[in-house]
Amino acid sequence: MDGIINILKPPGMTSFDVVALLRGLMGIRKVGHTGTLDPMAAGVLPVCVGQATKAVEFLVEKDKIYRAEMILGLTTDTQDVTGTVLSRKEPELSDDDIIRAVASFRGKYMQLPPMYSAIRVNGKKLYQLAREGIEAERCRREVEIYSAEVLDISRKDGVRVLFEVHCSKGTYIRTLCADIGDILGCGGCMSFLLRLRAGPFGISDSVTLEELFRRKEEGTLADALTNVDRAFDSLDPCVLDDFAMKKFMNGMQVPLSRVQINGTDRADGEADGLVRVYGSDGRFAALGAIIHRKNGKYLKVRKFF
Repeated sequence: MDGIINILKPPGMTSFDVVALLRGLMGIRKVGHTGTLDPMAAGVLPVCVGQATKAVEFLVEKDKIYRAEMILGLTTDTQDVTGTVLSRKEPELSDDDIIRAVASFRGKYMQLPPMYSAIRVNGKKLYQLAREGIEAERCRREVEIYSAEVLDISRKDGVRVLFEVHCSKGTYIRTLCADIGDILGCGGCMSFLLRLRAGPFGISDSVTLEELFRRKEEGTLADALTNVDRAFDSLDPCVLDDFAMKKFMNGMQVPLSRVQINGTDRADGEADGLVRVYGSDGRFAALGAIIHRKNGKYLKVRKFF
């Protein structure tokens, strides 16, 4: 079996737990997830199976959408409610103060990765060092918040803020909550996280682990797989005739005069960057890269599937 399964990860499992479970369920070793989701978090976790594991590196780069809740006035060593409490403070903030603070993070900013993360420093994961009581030196990384909107503010049990954020890859929502708390002067930590979207995969078409077990019993497990080309649906599709496909599959560069992009012949090669490559039978074959040469533009293999 080859393809991508859009898993609805339950809270309490690590992303690797999900991968290990699918390896056993499907009897396939080549299984990989496309971006770590915290154990306490739930939501969209695209998992690549078989030949589709070649797409992992591309899906990891995709943007994400989350719904999160943070508690203002509470800080912990993990930046979420699973950690050890470091401080408590009663926030004296208006709703407008909170809304402005959340909105202020729109755009690019330099985020310091948390100690409780899977980033490696000198060959060791940060969370392993954190458990040993070691505070490792980390470099800030540029992330981008495309949108951040407060959905609800509750004051029944402390100050809890429910918000939705659309962000670039590599953004830690736990750290975003802590950073929002810092600029408000009271601290903050994450209490809930749901990933709504990862690249082209949304929560509305995700499948639960229980459903996969049911499909296994019914013999319909393969129906849960999505074709790997969905991972690249933002790229232009191009079609090669049989002659051009044979050259392309042998690693040769094909002039764009023999390529159809979006159903039209483009002798001048207007499109640049990556494209999805299909044969005349409609089957997805590879990612192709359009390159410039002195005598025109050509299509070459970026990665076979």
